[in-house]
Amino acid sequence: MALAATLVTGTCVLASEMSDKEPQVRTLTGQVMDQQGKPLPEAIVYLKNNKTMSVKTFIAGQDGMYRFNALSPNVDYEVHAEHNGKKSDAKTLSSFDSRKTATINLKIKQ
Repeated sequence: MALAATLVTGTCVLASEMSDKEPQVRTLTGQVMDQQGKPLPEAIVYLKNNKTMSVKTFIAGQDGMYRFNALSPNVDYEVHAEHNGKKSDAKTLSSFDSRKTATINLKIKQ
């Protein structure tokens, strides 16, 4: 009986150690809008990793919403949107921002 208890305890410790080592990630969401606050469907959102300089893109939905998953919490990202040849201002998602899900809305002057 004591052996079974030790085995169960060992499994619990092992499981908690594994969860501590899981990679931490965060998500960036937001909406692309015009100056009047109307959503801009199919706007292209650019996300630049300021450490590697790699760029990911997302085509906003009909509601202007975009989403980038599995982002490193230890990296600064720069995000901006483009629609019909116009650009939004670039905004930064800082590595000091500890939220698991950050929201940055982008406005494009039409």
